[in-house]
Amino acid sequence: MRVKRPSEWPLVNRWRASREKSADPPPPERSVEPEPAHHDEVGTVDALRRASDIALRLLILGVVIGLLLWGISYLRVVVVPLILAVFITALLSPPTNWLRRRGLGRGLSTALTFVGALLALGAVVTLVVQPAISGFGGLVRSVGEGLDSIRGLLAAVGLDPDLLDQTITSAEEELRSVLQERGSDIVSGVWTAGTAVLEVLVGLVLVLVLAVYFVHSGDRLMEWVRTLFPSPSRPALKAAGDLAYDVMGRYVRGVALVGLIDAVGIGVFLIFLIDPALAIPLIVLTFVGAFLPVVGAFLTGLLAALVAFVTEGWIVAVLVVAVVLVVQQLESHVFAPRVYGRALELPSPVVLLVIAVGSIIAGVLGMFLATPIAAVVAALLRNRPFATVSAGEGAAVPAAGPGAGSGRDPGAA
Repeated sequence: MRVKRPSEWPLVNRWRASREKSADPPPPERSVEPEPAHHDEVGTVDALRRASDIALRLLILGVVIGLLLWGISYLRVVVVPLILAVFITALLSPPTNWLRRRGLGRGLSTALTFVGALLALGAVVTLVVQPAISGFGGLVRSVGEGLDSIRGLLAAVGLDPDLLDQTITSAEEELRSVLQERGSDIVSGVWTAGTAVLEVLVGLVLVLVLAVYFVHSGDRLMEWVRTLFPSPSRPALKAAGDLAYDVMGRYVRGVALVGLIDAVGIGVFLIFLIDPALAIPLIVLTFVGAFLPVVGAFLTGLLAALVAFVTEGWIVAVLVVAVVLVVQQLESHVFAPRVYGRALELPSPVVLLVIAVGSIIAGVLGMFLATPIAAVVAALLRNRPFATVSAGEGAAVPAAGPGAGSGRDPGAA
């Protein structure tokens, strides 16, 4: 038996490798042609998808806001006091929680907060509201004189002043018809009038009682409400409730602060530029107009310019317009973003649309409630707390519910 030398094995392996390589020739190289790019088509599809998503969200937002406003209008005797109580809670919860963090109990901190709020309200009524009411008569006369001056200007430039008269007449007729409809319900009989007065009294008492309870024990109430639902849905309900209350609270506090800034900033100049008896009602209207974003500032500024034009001339009117524009620009670009934060991330066209829808569905009440409701609905659609909590992502939401305290005092509500 012949034994191969070790040096032969590398030669054999090399020979086998060459045979295998020659037996299986490599496949011919194919020129790979690049596929035609479809960037334009993909971009168009993405744009259409985004547009449809935005349209669907706006549609859902409009439907939800409309249904909420309709429900508020239908059940306004109960719902309106509830919403007003939530607004008051949003304003009074921060000082109440501050007192609790200083060691005061629920009852004492709530009592001190409401006593202080009533004293502040009495001071405002005495110092501002009463002079404003006494000055409204002169303000109405100034507006009438201003409209007469506008008619003269229209006739001087060759325009038909009857158009202004027709517009004013139609507005007066519409307002008169609304008042007659509401008034007929009140003066149709003693029973109806008594019912209306009783509804107002019940509403005021309900607002006060609910506000006190929400400030005192709002967190306990929300916890009890969550126990009515299945356990798996409670974290999502808590996240949604905290988000809605946080947005609502920051909106109410922001509107009040921005309205105060507008009223003080514009009012200081109005007192020096026009008659103080006319300036005080305009200051009050400026503060109230802040609760109608976009629309309120425009209307109150226009009214102030009209009164200044009638009483002091066009130079003072131009100065008033300049002051109003400067203050409103400071509000829009400096104060409002810092005050509102993410509480009012609504474009101006959306605000105008929801105010219009609110006025159609629920009148003046709907105009004032449409924007905060839209802000809450938009925040829920944007953050999607139900989907986030169910997916386990657990996005951090500020713990705020009615009367909720800070993180250092979770039980203080």
